[in-house]
Amino acid sequence: MNKPSLPLSTLLGALTTLPMLALFYLGEKLAGLPFVPFDIFDWLARVLPGPVVTFGIDTMVNLIRFLNLGTVSETAKNAEQLLALSQLVIVGALAGLLIALVLYRSERSAGEVGAAVGLLLFLFFVVVEVQLAFSGNPLLTLGWLGLVTVGWGAVLGRSIQATAPSSEGSPVDGARRAALLKVAGGSLGLALGAWGAGRLLGEGQAEQVAATGAGQPLASPASPTTEAATAAQTPAVATPTPNLEGRLEPVAGTRPEVTPNEDFYRIDINTRSPVIDRDSWELAVDGLFQRPRNLTLEELMAFPAVTQPITLSCISNRIGGDLIGTSYWTGVRLRDVLAELQLEPEAGALFLEAEDGFYETVVADDMMDERTLLVYGMNGETLPVEHGFPLRIYIPNRYGMKQPKWIVRMEAIEAWAPGYWVERGWSREARPHIVSVIDTVAEEAAAGGTVPLGGIAWAGDRGIQKVEIQVDGGDWNEAQLRKPPLSTLTWVQWRYEWPATEGRH
Repeated sequence: MNKPSLPLSTLLGALTTLPMLALFYLGEKLAGLPFVPFDIFDWLARVLPGPVVTFGIDTMVNLIRFLNLGTVSETAKNAEQLLALSQLVIVGALAGLLIALVLYRSERSAGEVGAAVGLLLFLFFVVVEVQLAFSGNPLLTLGWLGLVTVGWGAVLGRSIQATAPSSEGSPVDGARRAALLKVAGGSLGLALGAWGAGRLLGEGQAEQVAATGAGQPLASPASPTTEAATAAQTPAVATPTPNLEGRLEPVAGTRPEVTPNEDFYRIDINTRSPVIDRDSWELAVDGLFQRPRNLTLEELMAFPAVTQPITLSCISNRIGGDLIGTSYWTGVRLRDVLAELQLEPEAGALFLEAEDGFYETVVADDMMDERTLLVYGMNGETLPVEHGFPLRIYIPNRYGMKQPKWIVRMEAIEAWAPGYWVERGWSREARPHIVSVIDTVAEEAAAGGTVPLGGIAWAGDRGIQKVEIQVDGGDWNEAQLRKPPLSTLTWVQWRYEWPATEGRH
């Protein structure tokens, strides 16, 4: 056969990857099959060295803030998904180049070479899915992956052959141009068709998520089904709330004291949140318990419920960043559940495993802290899917990296073991640093020669005693705090009436 053009083969590899992406999307919507691009991205985040992953996270956060691209968590997830799609297009381009190079040295048909390259890609996909422990029918998954990838490789090989020059160094002739347009148009048409069909099939996704029980108003606790809960015949009990009447008014533009669920930051290790059905979910319990047994959400909700206003922050949050929020969390005290299961005396830690593959260890002091909750509610609703439905944990005075969402297993163990991010070089303790933020300089509210400044300050469970403002290297002046805060576990809003002067400050 005529020798193919290496640049054109690379371009064809990228173009023909588009319908492959769309077919994977269609398979996911139609039969719950793996969406390979996202799975590869999630797999890479697990197998790459910790410093590489943390460098990537820090770089992404810094770029989003520097370029002011929007909220960090939402923009970062969109960027991750775009990178996941792009990396498979790049793999397709490299596959086109590889096929062309093999055809330079082989007399085999282009279809055979392309199918062989597709087979190699299929084997790689299988390794990824096996390591991610894919759910569903394995035979159906393997058959679908093989059909799409090997078929794609064969089509790519024939497309490269069809667009090869009639003689070495010859210009693009009419036949090659027609073949190239046919491949490009067919790829685009198939991609759009499969994507459109997937979108139609996915229109019911919101209803499916709602059917899981996520993000629904919290109902009154069910009838107790455990011995520890037999005395808890009352609705959810809130922790003591301070008198909030007559408090200082925050400056307009200060972030809300309570963050709406839809605005609360989301950081986790997958490109998409796992969706768990409430009726089929159970918390698997094993390890050093005298009475270990699986617990349903209804059984957990039958324990005495506690609602705490809590500020939670990501360890990657920058000063002034939005990876921090305050919500009313509702759940059961962890120590109550451990008492019901009769924790063995030698148990020194609790290993938690999440549906998305995340894991963390809770130390003994945190296990017995009355503020540590197994959380199932957020601002009066069951947890939204993206925030850990049906169960997550809250541990006071720790960054979010220590607090798994979508918990599926709890094991009592003898001693502490490193969690997911600790294994990758992040903080073992993850204690929050003190942070104070200027949210707004409300020039539009200037009056009497002063301009109101407003913001928040937070120090984990240590509380904030004072916030001071300095302008242009002058004296430090104390701001007013909106006291009392919602609880000792939340940020405090502050305001300062700045005696402003004209100019830049």
